[in-house]
Amino acid sequence: MGLAAEAAPELIERLRGTPARLRERTEHLDRSILTATPPGGGWSIQEHAGHLLDLEPLVTGRLDDYDAGRPVLRAADMTNRATTEARHNDRPLEDILHAFDQQRRALVTRLEALDAAALARSAHHPRLNVPMRVVDMLSFQAEHDDYHLTSITDLRRMAATA
Repeated sequence: MGLAAEAAPELIERLRGTPARLRERTEHLDRSILTATPPGGGWSIQEHAGHLLDLEPLVTGRLDDYDAGRPVLRAADMTNRATTEARHNDRPLEDILHAFDQQRRALVTRLEALDAAALARSAHHPRLNVPMRVVDMLSFQAEHDDYHLTSITDLRRMAATA
């Protein structure tokens, strides 16, 4: 935390690029690879993609929290119930990718309209128990995106060596 508001354009660009990187990591994969649960449990490639989609309303909701001047950001569901209940492996991957792209485009459009004062707004993050400015939340979200893209890359590698 503690990024300068000037870091926002690069963070927004990372967020803008996630749908394309997600598509690149998932295209041309057989459905059996996309939906395979890794040994020992965990999410499939497609469930990781679905999880990114599932969290878009949280990010938009947190922007609403900042806009409303709420002192505490809405909490994430750390059980990931939305992802578990969504049954992403039963859906066409293209539906997930399309919906994520649309929601992320709307988020990026909203972020690009923020000025320096809006990027510096702060609210308390309930799980991390720290104040978090909008620009810090963008960094946090970009890191979250990268975590799941890396998980997808790891699952692709495991499938290639199986």
